[in-house]
Amino acid sequence: MNKTIAVVLAAAALQGCASGGTGEMGMNAQAGATGSQASVMVGGAAMLPARNIVENAVNSADHTTLVAAVKAAGLVETLASAGPFTVFAPVNAAFDALPAGTVATLLRPENKAALTGVLTYHVVPGRHTAADLMRMIQAGGGRATLNTAAGGTLTASMSGSNVVVRDAGGNAATVTIANVMQSNGVIHVVDRVLLPR
Repeated sequence: MNKTIAVVLAAAALQGCASGGTGEMGMNAQAGATGSQASVMVGGAAMLPARNIVENAVNSADHTTLVAAVKAAGLVETLASAGPFTVFAPVNAAFDALPAGTVATLLRPENKAALTGVLTYHVVPGRHTAADLMRMIQAGGGRATLNTAAGGTLTASMSGSNVVVRDAGGNAATVTIANVMQSNGVIHVVDRVLLPR
């Protein structure tokens, strides 16, 4: 991946999740542990568990840039399929903090491969609730390795009651809204971008 594009994408995702969180990971994790299928509010819209990842994401006012990126990368059909998928999803504020013109550059056709690589690095096959992640972290002695759809790995750990996910470069993203249940998986909103090497 072109290093400049990687740096730009990293900065974008880092900012993207900062505005969407509740910080109440413990409460959300309990819902996942009990198998609750209640809707969660994200970006001013109820995320309905009967809808798939794409059907819910398009209704979140906090994820319009992410949805545009998913469309530009040609990932709509994939993320609307049966899955299941666990998605660590950045919000608009991350992209808004980028230098002028950065988002437009990322969405250009010539950057599709790099954009696809970054987006699929935020996707882990399987449905992993916060409670599942915490169990994996505990079983791993404080760390859990997650294999992404992009082919790389993420490392999950705990910071207090919050799940933190680190990319290959050690950059950490905190889950700010956990257990946004979908018909084909689960979304966890995070506060920064995760980059493959």
